[in-house]
Amino acid sequence: MRDPEFWHGKWAANQIGFHLEDVNPLLIQYWNHTKPNHQDKVFVPLCGKSEDLVWLATKHEDVQGVELSNIAVRAFFAEHFYTPMVMPVNGQHELFQFDELSIYTGDFFTAPIQPVDIVYDRASLVALPQEMRAEYVQKIKSLLKPGARILLVSLDYQQSEMAGPPFSVAEQEIRSLYSEFKVTKLYRDEAGDDHPKIAKKGLSRFAEEVYLIEA
Repeated sequence: MRDPEFWHGKWAANQIGFHLEDVNPLLIQYWNHTKPNHQDKVFVPLCGKSEDLVWLATKHEDVQGVELSNIAVRAFFAEHFYTPMVMPVNGQHELFQFDELSIYTGDFFTAPIQPVDIVYDRASLVALPQEMRAEYVQKIKSLLKPGARILLVSLDYQQSEMAGPPFSVAEQEIRSLYSEFKVTKLYRDEAGDDHPKIAKKGLSRFAEEVYLIEA
């Protein structure tokens, strides 16, 4: 993210293996753990052109996202045949707005996000190298209303066996980053030998995890 050309290049070249074509089943399965209501303001950092945004917008009246790539955001609206209102913000960002959705393009750290009740972090923390995660988490904490919740999807593998992103962010680091919050691990899916990360990448282990973090 502090190396924006890396991400711009990924989108420009359509190298978006991190993009899911469908709504993440983990979101559908575990969103209720955040005790959501329709009035809750939701934030999706580093949102890409995720289908999760549409799903969340059917459940909540205010869903905000931030995405570095203008290509990703324009593609998101074009693929859904939405015509957003587009306006410059702060001279650094563009705001794309359509009904319940507000997506800012530009740097996550300077985006004018309004305080939120719930954060959905599927591909954000794991997109960042370790030296950036503390700064990222501080920014997330600064956006939280009292009693806010975070649904976090993370990955656990031997970092030395594969270069990120997505990076491995194990439970111990998550609990340390959010040490003043209540952290509950809801799910861990340990990949079998036939999983592509094991079979093709030769990883000794690969797991996807879901956490509920409560302020």
